[in-house]
Amino acid sequence: MKYIDGFVIPIKKKDIAAYKKMAQWGAKTWKRYGALEYYECLADDLKVQKNMGQGFTKLAGLKPGETVVFSWIVYKSRAHRDEVNKKVMLEMNNPVNKEKYKNMPMPFDMKRFAYGGFKIMVEA
Repeated sequence: MKYIDGFVIPIKKKDIAAYKKMAQWGAKTWKRYGALEYYECLADDLKVQKNMGQGFTKLAGLKPGETVVFSWIVYKSRAHRDEVNKKVMLEMNNPVNKEKYKNMPMPFDMKRFAYGGFKIMVEA
């Protein structure tokens, strides 16, 4: 059964270009190691309709000048996710690459970054 890693990331609007560059690297890297699909989505409509919950603005605790990125990566299974992520981490920690990745800017606050692994309940 397919497995999903999901992310909700508050980001300063001024850092969107830097985040996009990092996301393009992420897409290329995760797909190279076997991820089936990779999505990075920038908020477009954060207005909450009546009786439709709290919305991402409140959920992500957005501050003035911020927006939210909603992302997910699709794998064949949880075991496949673990294999792919292990390979990505090995690449990032390889001494040959470590210098390159250490200079990659982190365009968001990791303390506000939300992540989780999800089993698919319904797929249509």
